[in-house]
Amino acid sequence: MEGEAAADPCAICLSDVGRGQAIFRAECSHVFHHLCISASVAFGHRNCPLCNRRPPPPPAMPSSSHGPYDDDEPVVVEPSVEAAQDVDPAADHAVVALRTHCERPALARGASRGSFEVLVHAVAPGAAAAGAPRTPLDLVTVIDLNGSMRGQKLCLVKQAVGFVIDNLGPTDRLCVVSFSNDANRVVRLARMTADGKASAKRAVEALVASGGTNIGEGLRMAARVLDDRRYRNTVTSVTSLILLSDGRDGHRRHRHADLVPPSFRGSGNRTAPIHTFGFGTDHDAAAMHTVAEETGGTFSFVENRAAIQDSFAQCIGGLLSVAMQSVRIAVACVHPGVRVLGVKSGRYKNRVDADRRAAWVDVGELYADEERRFLVFVRVPAAEAAEEVSQLIKVRCSYRDAVSGCSGCVAGDDAAVLRPPEVGDGDAELSMEVERERVRVAATEDIAAARAAAERGEHAEAARILEAGQEAVRRSAPGVAGDPTCAALEDELGDLGARASNRREYAQKGRAAMLAGMSSHRQQRDLSVALRSAHFGLRGGRGAGRGAPRPYETPAMRSMVKISRSAREQQQRTSSPAPPAKRAHLRFAE
Repeated sequence: MEGEAAADPCAICLSDVGRGQAIFRAECSHVFHHLCISASVAFGHRNCPLCNRRPPPPPAMPSSSHGPYDDDEPVVVEPSVEAAQDVDPAADHAVVALRTHCERPALARGASRGSFEVLVHAVAPGAAAAGAPRTPLDLVTVIDLNGSMRGQKLCLVKQAVGFVIDNLGPTDRLCVVSFSNDANRVVRLARMTADGKASAKRAVEALVASGGTNIGEGLRMAARVLDDRRYRNTVTSVTSLILLSDGRDGHRRHRHADLVPPSFRGSGNRTAPIHTFGFGTDHDAAAMHTVAEETGGTFSFVENRAAIQDSFAQCIGGLLSVAMQSVRIAVACVHPGVRVLGVKSGRYKNRVDADRRAAWVDVGELYADEERRFLVFVRVPAAEAAEEVSQLIKVRCSYRDAVSGCSGCVAGDDAAVLRPPEVGDGDAELSMEVERERVRVAATEDIAAARAAAERGEHAEAARILEAGQEAVRRSAPGVAGDPTCAALEDELGDLGARASNRREYAQKGRAAMLAGMSSHRQQRDLSVALRSAHFGLRGGRGAGRGAPRPYETPAMRSMVKISRSAREQQQRTSSPAPPAKRAHLRFAE
């Protein structure tokens, strides 16, 4: 009906008063979003912004009063995406590249090896050209608005969320949830069209910091938003959640894992990964890391507050470039005497069959150009008298294309070793690919061991472990050869050693830095730009001044960070005060 269609807008932000939003109607009958009038009151404005009548304070909103969040905006699929989804699954399309590397190219025919390492290396296809179809993203940002976020912190966060809004497309949907003592849905799950972006930005700009920190309530609100969605892309979609907090949860729980809503737990029907960002030095790094680990997300330590936008940019650069989903790597033994002993897969779940003739690793999503490396340990028997080559294992990768929704499976090259009667010096040479991964895995384990020591208060022991790990990286074959990845690892271990060397430094920065490093290395996914600036090449290590590599970074991430930095520089130039104008000296005629 006409009267229903012409509902009054919010008298402060002038945006529509939509279904499912918290509304406050003053005694003068003017209507406001609860968030908008709360912000106005927080700034000391007690009268109605329109008629100047003094309204009563807005009522408190207990979390139990929130209704179902099924008012999400309908999903729209672009024609180019529909065309991609109609392709023949058997047609040629970009696939995961899969290779194997044996630790040595040859074993003597009469020799056996109790544990022989084979590296399985998977690379996702590259990012599509600009304008090409991509899978739409449903993103929920959960922002801590406790009292310590007042001032510059909140300004920087608003700027960062605004950057995210600017870089989402019209088929992407965004929801913003804020929390302090309680949680509020600030923006419903809406498509980021021009109007959607404008409305979301107004709502974000109206955010006000006050109260305490209730991370659990913020995550429960986000879970309800995603669980109650009425519209979902039935073919392909990416769903993710970003959580930012600078404080510690004031509602104590027995375990950090209790912060995670049930629908986010488990690897089977998990709602979405939660990528967590610890803002500054006062956040609960252990809790934020646990939330990320429980849900398949990453934990980033944003030590430099001014870099929060770059950190968000790096995250969404990956989320907007998801190429493959449901990725699984399967390993099968070929030679009848070969057995799989184990797999080093970091955070990714792996399983070895009872007869040790097969194994698999669940990888999940891969961003465009992302790589994964896993070490497979096999037992190799002595060869037969006439056996010149031993076929060890074959590998296959199954996946679902993120845009077309088509499932596929690709075979990699079989892992095989030559079996000469005797092994010469050339045939005994170690594979640099395998050795580099072995060094990376050992360094990750050193970080975990050092953190455990520091948590026990044994800071000297933590520093010793990291120093020994740094020396092992330096003396490794790729380290001696000047491998840039090893140089970056060496710098990182040295930086973490300094952060773990005493109780105060560890509590302020060391714990968060170690947990962020573990999260990145165990998932083989790029960590926060802000943390990296401290780790790689800026503290006088071997990577200093030579463009040290950024582990796991993809071109899409690099491009989005570049856009973010350019935007920040532009904003700094436009917000800088203009130089004072020179006064004009006027002479008056006598």
